[in-house]
Amino acid sequence: MSNKIDFFKNLEPYSNCKDYTVSGEHFKVMINKEFEMLVTQPVPKNLSNYYQSEDYISHTDSKKTLFDKVYQAVKNITLRRKLRLINESLRIQNSDTRPEKNLLDVGAGTGDFLKICKINSWNIFGIEPDEGARAIAKNKGIVLQKDLSNFKNQTFEIITLWHVLEHVENLSEYISNLKKLLSNHGRLIIAAPNFKSDDANYYKEFWAALDVPRHLWHFSQDSIRQLFLSENMVIEKTIPMKFDSYYVSLLSEKYKKGRMNIVNAFYRGFVSNCKAMASSEYSSLIYVIKKL
Repeated sequence: MSNKIDFFKNLEPYSNCKDYTVSGEHFKVMINKEFEMLVTQPVPKNLSNYYQSEDYISHTDSKKTLFDKVYQAVKNITLRRKLRLINESLRIQNSDTRPEKNLLDVGAGTGDFLKICKINSWNIFGIEPDEGARAIAKNKGIVLQKDLSNFKNQTFEIITLWHVLEHVENLSEYISNLKKLLSNHGRLIIAAPNFKSDDANYYKEFWAALDVPRHLWHFSQDSIRQLFLSENMVIEKTIPMKFDSYYVSLLSEKYKKGRMNIVNAFYRGFVSNCKAMASSEYSSLIYVIKKL
């Protein structure tokens, strides 16, 4: 039986942040010190409207600006690394048997990760709430569903959420549902920003990975550990996403100073990664999680 956590207990003010992508509105970011997690407040009732922007790049394949081009170039590199990770995770869980290769990608965006998995002989399934992103994915031959309810009677060896968990409204319930869809020896792979990284500390309220109000939760390594332990799951491995410190710093420079200072962004990303070599507090982390 899972032990649910009250994310809103004893919240204290942490920061006041602006939505730089869509609305220009300000939102409070509160901290639960015991749980080491930040919470965005208030959550807009029309939250889906805050994703409706050409600047929300994960829902487009745009290459119009320098930032778009950098994002797409880095994405192509990270796609191959993600593929290696899921192949390795599958081999570990099925070392003595011929493995099934059923993969569910939650928050699949425009379908590029699933496309490379399909080419590499995975049985692919995906979820993407945004209608526009689903349409782009369909043009690539990737059919995505709107939510988890379409997969009630299936199980998957690998379930991935690449920078998705921070967007989920009903967090504990959602994770419980993911656990039901995961095979007994499967792996849940979560990528999420880390608000305890050096670049987060440097940019503070301008740190782009806060991304209010779309990011409802802002995780530390300890909050991820506690969150999944409450659902009887444990972290098997933690992997740094070293590109993210540069990508996030580039956008944070724009928020803080009104323009993208590439030199300073690269420096801040480099410093963040160097410090993380000792602290393990990288800008973003991948968590490989399994059932107890």
